[in-house]
Amino acid sequence: MKRVWVEIILAVCMVVAAGLLLWGSMFASNMVHDQLADQKITFTPADKLTAEEKAVPGLIDNAGQQMTTGSQAKVYTEYIKLHLSETNEGKTYSETSNEARAKAAEAKKAKETNAPNAAELDTQAKALDGKVQTLFRGETLRGLLLYAWGWSLVGQIAFIVSIFLFLAAIALLIAAFVTRPHHGDSAPPTAGAA
Repeated sequence: MKRVWVEIILAVCMVVAAGLLLWGSMFASNMVHDQLADQKITFTPADKLTAEEKAVPGLIDNAGQQMTTGSQAKVYTEYIKLHLSETNEGKTYSETSNEARAKAAEAKKAKETNAPNAAELDTQAKALDGKVQTLFRGETLRGLLLYAWGWSLVGQIAFIVSIFLFLAAIALLIAAFVTRPHHGDSAPPTAGAA
């Protein structure tokens, strides 16, 4: 009988854990949905996508829709990545920032020495700084959207694990009552009985 109580307690613990995981899953899903919906990001309609954009997996499937799910956020990060790669010949924010600082220093030195190309170098430095700002914003947005996708994935995993825990708890309860010892069903013979 002691084993049955242990199984019942274990099943109850599993149900509580499953409930908490289910709550966490719903919280993550709702939070991702609400935060993305608040941003009011809408995918470009299919007829306005370029050939390169149409090659981004999932972009056509979501064309024209408002982004509200983690999987949509993941798709949109690839769309942003494509456009960022066109900003400065595929260079990242960090690479472009280093290049812009070097060009600004070169322009400053040229201005101080009254070099004939000072104005041209200053224009190049400002153009690079604009690319730095574009890349910074784009990579920041990509990072935030990837966090949304990551949390939606965690929520999905928590949901799946909660279902397995619920099913395991039910199976454990069934096993506890089906296999429990039945006292009094067949009493062992007493010593000295003839």
